[in-house]
Amino acid sequence: MTSVATWPAQAESWLDERGKPAWIIAMILGFIVFWPLGLALLAYMIWSRRMFAGACGRRRSARVAFRSSGNSAFDAYKAETLRRLQDEQAAFEAFLKRLREAKDKTEFDQFMDERARTARATSGEEKQTV
Repeated sequence: MTSVATWPAQAESWLDERGKPAWIIAMILGFIVFWPLGLALLAYMIWSRRMFAGACGRRRSARVAFRSSGNSAFDAYKAETLRRLQDEQAAFEAFLKRLREAKDKTEFDQFMDERARTARATSGEEKQTV
């Protein structure tokens, strides 16, 4: 690739490193310099979800988390810590799933008990009236 072809990616990375305010300032400057440029930046920000949900920060932190520091001992420690955290997250998500399933089962059992009580009460009233 030529440097002409890579400058948009470099500009995007540079803005991502500085976060959402940099994108907003670039958009405002785009409107000031040449309004279609500002409109294009706004459309890109919305399309790439940079305007919403903090996508810039997450992408940047993920990129930094997996980048090598140059120190193999630290990189090994970081990889082990990230693996351990992912395992803990998976275990916690499994715990939450079991908790939700237990709550759902309890609520369903309660519903079925109430339904059975109502059915018994209704059938008992019908027998008395007959």
